[in-house]
Amino acid sequence: MTAHTRPHSTAEKLMILAAVCLAALAMPISFTGPAVALPSIARALGGSPVELNWITNAFMLAFGSSLMAAGALADNYGRKRIFLTGLVLFAVFSLALSLVTNLIWFDILRAAQGLASALAFSGGMAALAQEFDRHERTRAFSLIGITFGIGLSFGPILSGFLISHFGWQAAILVTVPITVVAFCLGAFRLRESRDPDALGIDWPGAMSFTLALTLLTCGILQAPDIGWGHPLVVGMLVAALVVFGLFAVIEHCVARPMLDLSLFRYPRFVGVQLLAAAPAYSFVVLLILLPIRYIGVEDFSEVQTGQMMIALSSPLLIVPFLAALLTRWFSAAVLCSVGLLLSAAGLFWLSRCMPGQPVELTVPALMLIGFGISLPWGLMDGLAVSVVPKERAGMATGIFSTTRIAGEGIALAVVSALFTALLSWKLGAVLPVGVETAQAAQKIATGNLASAMSLLAPVTREAVLQSYGDAFSHLLQILAEITVVTAFAIFIVMRIPDRETATA
Repeated sequence: MTAHTRPHSTAEKLMILAAVCLAALAMPISFTGPAVALPSIARALGGSPVELNWITNAFMLAFGSSLMAAGALADNYGRKRIFLTGLVLFAVFSLALSLVTNLIWFDILRAAQGLASALAFSGGMAALAQEFDRHERTRAFSLIGITFGIGLSFGPILSGFLISHFGWQAAILVTVPITVVAFCLGAFRLRESRDPDALGIDWPGAMSFTLALTLLTCGILQAPDIGWGHPLVVGMLVAALVVFGLFAVIEHCVARPMLDLSLFRYPRFVGVQLLAAAPAYSFVVLLILLPIRYIGVEDFSEVQTGQMMIALSSPLLIVPFLAALLTRWFSAAVLCSVGLLLSAAGLFWLSRCMPGQPVELTVPALMLIGFGISLPWGLMDGLAVSVVPKERAGMATGIFSTTRIAGEGIALAVVSALFTALLSWKLGAVLPVGVETAQAAQKIATGNLASAMSLLAPVTREAVLQSYGDAFSHLLQILAEITVVTAFAIFIVMRIPDRETATA
């Protein structure tokens, strides 16, 4: 509830919207920037492949696992307060990241940066919902999604330019001035609001959910290094399942659960969760894997890599608007399913593009993936609300955001581990019997080809690149197959009628 003294003018509402949009812009840049900088960070700070993987996974894990808890904090202690606190912490941690000289501390600060992002995002979105009503709110939330697309589209090339001229630290610091402007606008125009019926934070639920995700991610990331059958890996994965079960029990028993499990009785709501997770393995993982491939393996410059990534993500600037127009003639289920099928076709096309081939053969495949994923991208947020009764919309949005972000973190861990295993398998086919390939595969998968070559002598660079290309191709084909299955599953589930919900 907000203590209104007078309604905000249109100009004031635009300033509030700008504050939240700028905060949202900083987050995808913080995600893609370190991916482009990963080879430079590895050269500067060293570290094992597992530690390097945590540069991206620590941010996404902390962000995704704390979104719902951050939303509860905003409802209890004030949306403006949590939004501004998140922005301040985000800027402080970004500054600290540019100064560290140890990769372990870098990973810890990346997790802290993810927690701060969750506070800023949840507080900002909750505050925005108080300032806009009905159709204005829908348009405002759509603009947030477009802002994310801008960050994903131009983040890589901006980061590449900054890294090539000023070093990897510049890719981290670029978000600080954006955050400062967002803070000033928010502090100046946002009004404080909170939920008068809030009953406190579901700490047992929040802690068990975060612990389960952490155990799952740690187990997956450790597996390529020590083996899937190692007692530590098996123990962490089993513990993750147990804690997830404990989380479900907790949420079923508490009066105000962080996650209302009863929403999953709506089939179309389940379909929306599938839709939220789909971009993670059909698009988002490429924002990490491709810069590592282009810079660390194919010797592209950071700027060249940024230009390639624009081909992948630039459709996010235009196609979501097209998707919104197409809903006049086609259902959201059809558009989302067709988009995922196009993305799957692009993934298969990209799987045929081996290292060293002209970029002219790769760019169309990247654009097709980006075009395909952009069709559901502009519809997902609205669907998250429309498939449940309107009084459950707030909880549905929180679950949707958590599924999307946490799904990206899990997908990154799974795909990284799978790619390392595929690469080790392909390298084993060209190496003498008895030569250990796991360590070399991990180094190549994180962009450290030069170091890996010292472990693979006397195998030629050309043979290693062929093995890398085969493994990458196999991985993309698997992702394409999963995306096709998801497209058909979403089409079927989203068309199940439900008299309790609005029609998407």
